[in-house]
Amino acid sequence: MVTVKTTTDIFEKAWEGFKGTDWKEKASVSRFVNANYTPYDGDESFLAGPTARSLHIKKIVEETKAHYEATRFPMDTDRVASIADIPAGYIDKDNELIFGLQNSELFRLSFMPKGGIRMAETTLVENGYEPDPTLHEIYTKHTTTVNDGIFRAYTSNIRRARHAHTVTGLPDAYSRGRIIGVYARLALYGADYLMQEKVNDWNALTEIDEETIRLREEINLQYQALAEVIKFGELYGLDVRRPAYDTKEAIQWTNIAFMAAARVINGAATSLGRVPIVLDIYAERDLARGTYTESEIQEFVDDFVMKLRTVKYARTKAYDQLYSGDPTFITTSMAGMGNDGRHRVTKMDYRFLNTLDNIGNSPEPNLTVLWSSELPYAFRRYCMHMSHKHSSIQYEGVSTMAKEGYGEMSCISCCVSPLDPENEDKRHNIQYFGARVNVMKTLLTGLNGGYDDVHKDYKVFNVVEPITSEVLDFDEVKENFEKSLDWLTDTYVDALNIIHYMTDKYNYEAIQMAFLPSHQRANMGFGICGFANTVDTLSAIKYATVKPIRDQDGYIYDYETIGDFPRYGEDDDRVDDIAKWLMEAFYTRLASHKLYKNAEATVSLLTITSNVAYSKQTGNSPVHRGVYLNEDGSVNTSQVEFFPPGANPTSKSRGGWLQNLNSLSKLEFSHANDGISLTTQVSPRALGKTRDEQVKNLVTILDGYFENGGQHVNLNVMDLNDVYEKIMNGEDVIVRISGYCVNTKYLTKEQKTELTQRVFHEVLSMDSAL
Repeated sequence: MVTVKTTTDIFEKAWEGFKGTDWKEKASVSRFVNANYTPYDGDESFLAGPTARSLHIKKIVEETKAHYEATRFPMDTDRVASIADIPAGYIDKDNELIFGLQNSELFRLSFMPKGGIRMAETTLVENGYEPDPTLHEIYTKHTTTVNDGIFRAYTSNIRRARHAHTVTGLPDAYSRGRIIGVYARLALYGADYLMQEKVNDWNALTEIDEETIRLREEINLQYQALAEVIKFGELYGLDVRRPAYDTKEAIQWTNIAFMAAARVINGAATSLGRVPIVLDIYAERDLARGTYTESEIQEFVDDFVMKLRTVKYARTKAYDQLYSGDPTFITTSMAGMGNDGRHRVTKMDYRFLNTLDNIGNSPEPNLTVLWSSELPYAFRRYCMHMSHKHSSIQYEGVSTMAKEGYGEMSCISCCVSPLDPENEDKRHNIQYFGARVNVMKTLLTGLNGGYDDVHKDYKVFNVVEPITSEVLDFDEVKENFEKSLDWLTDTYVDALNIIHYMTDKYNYEAIQMAFLPSHQRANMGFGICGFANTVDTLSAIKYATVKPIRDQDGYIYDYETIGDFPRYGEDDDRVDDIAKWLMEAFYTRLASHKLYKNAEATVSLLTITSNVAYSKQTGNSPVHRGVYLNEDGSVNTSQVEFFPPGANPTSKSRGGWLQNLNSLSKLEFSHANDGISLTTQVSPRALGKTRDEQVKNLVTILDGYFENGGQHVNLNVMDLNDVYEKIMNGEDVIVRISGYCVNTKYLTKEQKTELTQRVFHEVLSMDSAL
């Protein structure tokens, strides 16, 4: 155990010139930021361009990745991922400024069996490697993996839901993700300080009951993880026991903390969190002192971002169907508003966005701007200029999220999910991720009395009678659907409670939790897929005439829809109210359950790229063509119409861009405060005749969308005619796709097709186009 006194010379040197005292006595990056950050009201004219050294490192990274893509990536087969037992890795040791890689060499992929040995070994085999027999024996005979524990506890309902693909993408083999460590804590305090806090928290837990026993063990594991971080730093000759002394060290220490997590965490996302504003405090101090120039600070940032771009995980081909394009979701949040009314734009926000120009457009890190109309106009304009140029930035509405308790240091996990890691009210600190369920399939299965909507002989649930009416009646269908939702949400909650219990037991994320306060409150993230199709189906049943088409056994396999009906995304309250009802119906059922560790239920309208996979598992509906069975019993997907991503309206919606935005802004964020993802494509010519006019209009539109209740937007400013051939031919096209950014050359053919079938808005409003 260590004892740390913050009055020593080391801390006085590290904190010289920093204001405030409360953050010194107990670790709190949030309090440190409140006391020390400098809002920046200027424009981008101060930014520095790339150096020859940065471009040299970039070239090595790109050429190395291209070489492995043409051959195969090196993979560990005889050693398990660890923080400090794997040697240091370099890109070009003599020319790097910021050290720390995920493995012992660039793009070497780690072997991570703790989530599930079968998936880890399948990845090796699919990439042409042989699993190590010794490790196989250890993780099949002597060690319990998360996957082992989960399937020991799964209920028959869960197994049926998984088999029918009603519940898909559960993190029951690859571990859960979506926990954000406050990695800048290592820079501000050093590992010794953080370890001492863990000792203090451990000693304070004196009442021995089930909860405190578990927490005492977890804090002990966090302490051990910090000890490994010290060893990891030593591999590079760095003493991270102490706090960082300047900007370069602050970035370096933060990278060591993050890469320590990336070395051993194989979850759905290992996001970076709210880092730029912390680093800016060091940069402002060093600029005032003359320690570093603007060019040098930008070079440190460029080097750090290139390190983030090297993070890569070994994934199975099946994983790629859900999270296509090899995303790592290193989401980096910036800007926003403080509780004191000051905006939180800093020069460092500009520097991170400037990496898109300096070292090239890239999907990672997942650059996320927390938007408010109160941010300086110069910054909002710069963001729109960069989005117009690169399509690599996403935006989240500060005022919308603040209403649900997300504070001034909130950040985005994975794609669109807000978290508030140091929230002292113990809300939204971490998330237990839980994939999503297919509500469209649930509705259709319920109409057939619980028999699967594709495989007529497979009964998924037994809680409803089949609908036998010749014309579907809205009230009858709604009652049937609500009973089906009861079963779905009950089953979903059971699955996630089991998954997160077993993850804590067999693959606890000690390293990420080590950079957080010891006492945490979790969100449990539940997700919906097929949202727009379900809403449109209910609208068709209510406002048009829908006749089921049955086979000789009375099984519904298709529908005839007669007449017109409003579609979600057209800014029509008749259908938008159905969308609001569906969200509330789903959320309130989940919130009524007791969740693992008293987590808070949150819902997301987010699909990543799993909307394509879900489409191929869903039969015909009144509003879209789905899959069907061939005579030999195989599934035919040749005519499938793909679900839209996230909260997007379908491509059949007759709304223009503004109508789409208005429909989404009506959705209650309180019923989906894990994120309401909109991925939108708008043609430049829809925004104005000149580039200046287009950028100005983008600022105005985003201001209105977020102030009216919008939560998220992936913004692609592009014309389909300009990118269609490039996307389909596998060229480099970087787009926002569904909560994250991707180079489309890594998408499957079906996912490319789905992307190009989305609406690329050529008018802002359908009203003005009529």
